Amino acid sequence: MLHYITYENPNSTEWVTFVHGAGGSSSIWHHQLRDLSKEFNLLLIDLRGHGKSKFKFSDSLNKEYTFEAISNDILDVLDQIKIKSSHFIGVSLGTILIRQISETNPHRIKSMILSGAIVKLNLKSRLLMKFGNICKSIVPYIWLYRLFAYIIMPKNNHKKSRLLFVREAKKLAQKEFIRWFKLTSELKPLLKLFRQIEVNIPTLYLMGAQDYMFLPSIKEIAEKHKYSKLEIVPNCGHVVNVEQPKIFNSISIQFLKNQLK
Repeated sequence: MLHYITYENPNSTEWVTFVHGAGGSSSIWHHQLRDLSKEFNLLLIDLRGHGKSKFKFSDSLNKEYTFEAISNDILDVLDQIKIKSSHFIGVSLGTILIRQISETNPHRIKSMILSGAIVKLNLKSRLLMKFGNICKSIVPYIWLYRLFAYIIMPKNNHKKSRLLFVREAKKLAQKEFIRWFKLTSELKPLLKLFRQIEVNIPTLYLMGAQDYMFLPSIKEIAEKHKYSKLEIVPNCGHVVNVEQPKIFNSISIQFLKNQLK
């Protein structure tokens, strides 16, 4: 069972589940806790091998590392605390896991807020993945992670996000990083499916205007999919909830409240 934390609001029956990205942990959501806990019940999860979700080495060998298997980890937590359905907020790779759940178990998701969302890999990101696959077993993973973080979040105002994710990534083991990195082989067909098939779930893409690697494809998706809406935050990169938390919280709360009307 994954490590998780709940913040319960006695005045609400609505749950919001937070899913972080690769190399992160539930601690990246600390700027969201005060504002969103005033309105909703919150569930924060550490994905396998991240944060406090540490597995024994023998357990890790036996676990299947696919997007479906990892998304099922999340559903196991919801089952454990008897949450039939929840709103979901995710960032970066966490958005892929939420979309995976929306394909296999759409009844578990009331709405989705996908920040720093990934729906297509551009040329630079594909080259980055190839480089990582070549080097993942011979180069210390933290070197690769620092490189990836800098390429994805290159500007001075992205520094806080870069440092936060590198700090959290240091808690991973090299073999755990390799297991996660192998998931990139699933990305191309999975993202193609997400682009082609829209789920009937209210979806907010909450993107930074400087998220140059992923924003262009999100603009295309938001225009094609009728259940999707796009909000672009100026002067902001890939990790909106860290770089512009007040704006992130305000937009997210309003979107979630709109689903309850």
